[in-house]
Amino acid sequence: MKDCNQCGKCCIKYGGDSLAVTQAEINLWELFNPEIFEYVKNNDIWFDPKTGVKLTQCPFLYIEAKKSLDEPTKYTCSIYLDRPEDCRHYPSLIAEMVRDECEMIEVLDIEDYKKAQESLDRLMKDSRPPVS
Repeated sequence: MKDCNQCGKCCIKYGGDSLAVTQAEINLWELFNPEIFEYVKNNDIWFDPKTGVKLTQCPFLYIEAKKSLDEPTKYTCSIYLDRPEDCRHYPSLIAEMVRDECEMIEVLDIEDYKKAQESLDRLMKDSRPPVS
């Protein structure tokens, strides 16, 4: 499995209407991150704070400036440390990464899903809740 190259496919696909957020996260944003909380409306995310219109994409996903024209487009999350848990937990399954055309996947990962899943689980261990 390759390192994440910040292609943004996961954020673009899941960062809008598909993204869920907990009430606890909303409460924390309200207290500690008002710049995030202003995009919450009726306990749902992402709404334009000026118009109240539901956004189709996460407002905190940005395209990084390119150093050269031939460099691939890279995305960055401006709320990475305070992003929703759904974002923290992705990706969870190799099959999900294959379906989403994640650029971290290599041919060897597809040939041995079990080994690839073990590698992914190790990689994501700090982002996922502990298994009881």
